[in-house]
Amino acid sequence: MPNSKRLFMLVLALIVTAASLTFAGQDKTFSYDNYAETLGSYVDANGMVNYEKLKENRQKLDKFVTHLAKLDTKVYDKWDDNTKIAFWLNAYNALTLKAIIDNYPIKPAFLMSAAYPKNSIRQIPGVWKKIKFDVTGKKMSLNHIEHKILRKNFAEPRIHMAMVCAAMSCPALRNEPFAGKKLDTQLSDQSKRFFANQENFKIDRENNTVYISPILKWFAKDFAVLDSGEAPLSHHSKTKSSVLKFISLHVEKKDAKYLLAKKFKIKYLKYDWTLNEQSKNE
Repeated sequence: MPNSKRLFMLVLALIVTAASLTFAGQDKTFSYDNYAETLGSYVDANGMVNYEKLKENRQKLDKFVTHLAKLDTKVYDKWDDNTKIAFWLNAYNALTLKAIIDNYPIKPAFLMSAAYPKNSIRQIPGVWKKIKFDVTGKKMSLNHIEHKILRKNFAEPRIHMAMVCAAMSCPALRNEPFAGKKLDTQLSDQSKRFFANQENFKIDRENNTVYISPILKWFAKDFAVLDSGEAPLSHHSKTKSSVLKFISLHVEKKDAKYLLAKKFKIKYLKYDWTLNEQSKNE
């Protein structure tokens, strides 16, 4: 074979190999770089967001939102469940940030102001049901992501400690993206942080009362997946037992022991819908 032809065949083989490797990489990866920069720049260690600065410098977030829209479902289908869960959690939280800065500063609605804080996500009309976002080439709402994808397709109750609705009583917004390879560690950390906050969980031993975030009431049935047919705790219904068992996995041993062995009243804490915004003085 002439040298020129051999050289041509070699170059062609290299091109085919490079293209194959690139495609293979795209099948397995999805870049969260722009989202990571957004979180690192505008979310503090306590999960509070600088929405004013984020709105002024929203380019990275907007690029990530565009990236969500372009993900090929054929690529997504090859991911394992943890990678899929991480994707949807990041999508939900990022799109919530977008919904806030699209409407920031939030203008209170007359009727909603009577029931919720003026700077609340609840003041944005249709924020969960009517506002649609493009994800994987499909139009969907935040409610669709939460109820029709995450809750429906994955038996992972810790998602409720990771989805952030931009309110003070929500779980803290993590200042890093969720990632499939470390999702279990991240979700466990989210759960521990959530229940370590007395605004979400506390035990009043003197009055024999346990106070719990209403999130655990709204989605109580989701926690039954942990019971695996086990008998409910004494003095509590099967549904409440599932919730208490879940909490016991993420609190101090003395509190876990109390939850699993004692008879007590359960009361639900008031949900604070105030925007999870950093102080203007920070």
